[in-house]
Amino acid sequence: MNIAKEILLQHFFSLMPFVMFNIYYRDKMRNYDRKFIMITSVLCLFLSMTFGTGVITGFFYDSRFVIMFFGLIFGGLQTGFLLLFEFVLYRFYLGGEGTWPSMITMSIAFPLSVLLYNIYQKTQRKSLVILTSGFIISIIPLATIYIRNPVDVTSHPVFHTFAIPVQNAIGIWLLIALFQRAVSNKELFITYAKNEKMEAVSHVAASLVHEVRNPLTAVKGFLTLIRESPLEREKVESYIDICSGEIQRTEGILSEYLSISKPITEKREVVDLYHQLQAVIDVMRPYANMHNVHLDMDTAVGPIQILANQDNIKQVLVNFIKNAIEACTNVSSGAVTLRMEVVTRKALLTIKDNGIGMSKEQVDRLGSIYFSTKTKGTGLGLTFSYQAIHELGGSVSVRSVPQGGTQFTITFPVLKNENISDHAQTI
Repeated sequence: MNIAKEILLQHFFSLMPFVMFNIYYRDKMRNYDRKFIMITSVLCLFLSMTFGTGVITGFFYDSRFVIMFFGLIFGGLQTGFLLLFEFVLYRFYLGGEGTWPSMITMSIAFPLSVLLYNIYQKTQRKSLVILTSGFIISIIPLATIYIRNPVDVTSHPVFHTFAIPVQNAIGIWLLIALFQRAVSNKELFITYAKNEKMEAVSHVAASLVHEVRNPLTAVKGFLTLIRESPLEREKVESYIDICSGEIQRTEGILSEYLSISKPITEKREVVDLYHQLQAVIDVMRPYANMHNVHLDMDTAVGPIQILANQDNIKQVLVNFIKNAIEACTNVSSGAVTLRMEVVTRKALLTIKDNGIGMSKEQVDRLGSIYFSTKTKGTGLGLTFSYQAIHELGGSVSVRSVPQGGTQFTITFPVLKNENISDHAQTI
C-alpha cells in the first residue's frame, strides 16, 4: 500500500507542469514559453528525486525520466541538458549504493531520449513515439539493476517488473498527452479571441465610415461658402474654427479607433479608467447610431487611476459596450447607459441596456469559453473580458430579465494615490 501511495505521489510530481500551466496561463493571452518549461521541470525533478520511492537501500525510484523527456519535448535540448546537470549534482548529493548505477542508467537513457525527441519532432505518429519512449525508459533501469545484481530484481519482482514500468510508461503518456491538449486548447482560444477582436474592430470601422462623413461634409460645405461667397472676416474665422473643430474631433475618433485595433501587449501601467471610458464611448457612439441605439454616460467623476494593461482595458470596454448595443438592436428606443463611481477604493462601472435580456441559465454561463447568446459569435470576447478583469483583481456581476434589459456591474481596484508615482513607469 505504501508503494502505491509513493507511486501516486510521483505521478503528482510528474503532472505538476500541466497543473502549473493551467494555473499560470489561465488569464493570459499567450501560450507557454521555454522558460516556463525549464523552471517547472527543474522544480518537479527536484521534488520527484527528493521524495523518491525505494525498496533497496541506496536506490531511489522517481519520475526523473518522465520529467526529462517532457522537458526535451517542450523545452528543447537546452532544457534537457539543464535537467541532466541537475540530476547529476543532486544524485551525487543524495548518495547511496545506487549512485553509480543511476549514472550508468542515465548515460544510456538520456542519449536515447534525445534520439526519441528528434524522432518525435519529425514524425506524424507522435503517440507511437511516446509509448515507445515509455517502454524503453522503463526497460533501461530494470536491465541495469538486473545486470548488477539479479537478486535485487527477483526479491521484489512486482515492484521492478510492474510498478516502475507502469509509473514511467503511464507517466510519460499522461503528462505529454494532457499538456499537449492544454496547449492546443490555449492556442485555439488565443486564435478565436483575436478573430473576435478583429470582428469587433471591423464592425466599429463600418460605423466610423458613416460618422466621419458627417464632419467632412460640414467642412466641405463651409469651405465652399468661404470660396464662393464674399464674407466678413469674423464669419470666415468662425467657419474656419468650426472646420478645425470638426477635423480635430474626427482625428481624435480615428486615433482612438487605431489604438483599440492595435495588437494587445503584456505591459501594465497607470491608466486613467474614466478617460479610457470616454475615449471608447466616442469610438462606439457611431456604432450605436448605426443601430439606432442611444449611448450615454450619465456621470462625470474625473480621473480614476488603476494599474492595468491599457490595451486590455480598451478591449474590455469595447466588448461590453458593443454587446449592450447589439442587445438593443431589435428594441424600439434602444438605450445603453453607463455610470461610473468610486466606492471604498473600488471603481464601479455600470453598463445598463434595455435590450432583449437573458435568462438565469444564460447569465450563469456568461464568460464561459465558446458560450454566446448571439446567433453569430464564439463568446470569446466576454471570456477574454472576464479573464482580464479577474486578473486585475476585479469582478463582474450581472442582473438581467428576459425582454427586460441587462445590467453589468464591473469593479476595478483603484490605485492608491501614494502608489501612483511608484507605478508611473511601465512594468
